[in-house]
Amino acid sequence: MKQTTPIILMIEPTGFGYNPEAAATNSFQQELRDFTPGQVQDIALLEFRNAVAELRNLGVEVITMRDPENAGTPDSVFPNNWFSTHAEGHLVTYPMASASRRNERRQEVIEQIKHACQCKEHVMLEFFEEQETPVYLEGTGSMVLDRVNKIAYAAVSPRTNEDVLRQFCDKLGYKAVTFEAYGSAGELIYHTNVMMCVGDTYAVVALETVAEQDREMLQTSLTENGKEIIEISKEQTYQHFAGNMLQVENQQGERILVMSKAAYESLTPQQLERMQAHNEHILYLPIHMIEKAGGGSIRCMIAELFRKQ
Repeated sequence: MKQTTPIILMIEPTGFGYNPEAAATNSFQQELRDFTPGQVQDIALLEFRNAVAELRNLGVEVITMRDPENAGTPDSVFPNNWFSTHAEGHLVTYPMASASRRNERRQEVIEQIKHACQCKEHVMLEFFEEQETPVYLEGTGSMVLDRVNKIAYAAVSPRTNEDVLRQFCDKLGYKAVTFEAYGSAGELIYHTNVMMCVGDTYAVVALETVAEQDREMLQTSLTENGKEIIEISKEQTYQHFAGNMLQVENQQGERILVMSKAAYESLTPQQLERMQAHNEHILYLPIHMIEKAGGGSIRCMIAELFRKQ
């Protein structure tokens, strides 16, 4: 079992933009009134294509699929929220809080994923959307997975429900470690991967955002499972998406920590040195428009494809 994969899926946007429906629980989104919707999409598309090119230049296999025109899916550039794949042969699809995001679960994309990963079982959790009181779990946005030790770290929020999390853990044999984490206005942080990243031998965590009663428990779980904790600040998390990183690998087996340029520029030399000790490459990508209008960063743009082992 490995923590990282050299194969990823990214969705090229055709109608990227601010989504007021999603903004209700995502305080990181900004409505950019100085840009037209067309300009927002055009800039985001340039950022997306540059990110794909840079990842490929470092030897990562990037599969891209294009969002249909006029699909009404402004957040489709963030596919990690609606599905995940697992080396045991599972494809999991998730219940999404925003109705427009449910349209991202296109059969064409699902078939591509199944083929690429040789998936043997499709675990469908989206039925939670149809309950009398709908609840949600938005993939590896809601959960940060320690795949080797089978632990799902999850900051509970309106988009991260413990009942759905329990169902995921029961199906895939994971242990849930839940806690509360708070944003700049005191709200529950909507996605765990905003404040936390787990790599093969380390974890980048904004411990300041975690409720005091949960902090020691989270630290203990990480250290007991072999992770060096690299702490980041609230300001780095809230203002620069420093927690929204992902470790991948290339075809040569080299480890790459991927982050946005904004996140990279917020890091101290000491933080960066500790991250470099665990990775052969640090890749930082300029995605300012995607971060501001979409309220997500580079980790959200990357859906890992784990082939059945």
